Amino acid sequence: MLQQTPVARVVPRLEQWLDRWPTPADLAASPPGDAVRAWDNLGYPRRALWLHAAAVEITERHGGEVPRDVDALLALTGIGDYTARAVAVFSFGDRHPVVDTNTRRAIARAVQGQGQPGPPQSRRDLAAMEALLPDDVVESAVFNAAMMELGATVCVARSPRCDVCPLADVCRWRAAGYPAYDGPKKPVQKAYAGSDRHVRGLIMRELRAAHVPVSDEEIVTLWPDDLQRERALSGLLADGLAVRSDDPRAPGYVLP
Repeated sequence: MLQQTPVARVVPRLEQWLDRWPTPADLAASPPGDAVRAWDNLGYPRRALWLHAAAVEITERHGGEVPRDVDALLALTGIGDYTARAVAVFSFGDRHPVVDTNTRRAIARAVQGQGQPGPPQSRRDLAAMEALLPDDVVESAVFNAAMMELGATVCVARSPRCDVCPLADVCRWRAAGYPAYDGPKKPVQKAYAGSDRHVRGLIMRELRAAHVPVSDEEIVTLWPDDLQRERALSGLLADGLAVRSDDPRAPGYVLP
């Protein structure tokens, strides 16, 4: 839920979610469309489908208990390197490198002397964090959290607060005079307004709000560009976020 969504918006939604589905088995017992509707405007609604699928897998494969093993976590739908290791470290207390955007930036500056970390590469980024991680299990968990917090609050992307940074005296980027980053850059994300994501979001909002199938006529009113609207709708159908109603008395589209 926290990926690309501010904490202030996530906390109340997380509390509602856990009140409704306190265990993976509880979520697995509900239709996936309920998860998509409860996800509401957190962004990237496919994650709600993935979370539901993971809950089903946890229930069927692991007796309803979230697995501790990183490989078992990675085998769940929608779980990547960061989430798997974060669960293993912060929920179970095991020793693993946990890398997010903030960690990568702090390491790039303090250790590698670069202003930015460049595009993510899982193997390289995990190895860089592993090289810094304390051997002690408890200390390693604290270090993981501290590096995330450092990047999120002090070693920020713009206007880093070097005057209060605990790594200021050993930071290679600072010692080099803050050279500009000249490595490969991440692709520039297109503006949201008017994009296919925007149109998909409009259709998803209509599907979440409706408790009967949304007709083709109603879909047409959501966006004037026929080709873009049909492309967005086709994408939602392909992703399993929308399905065609099989009730001949109420043709249209519904959540899965």
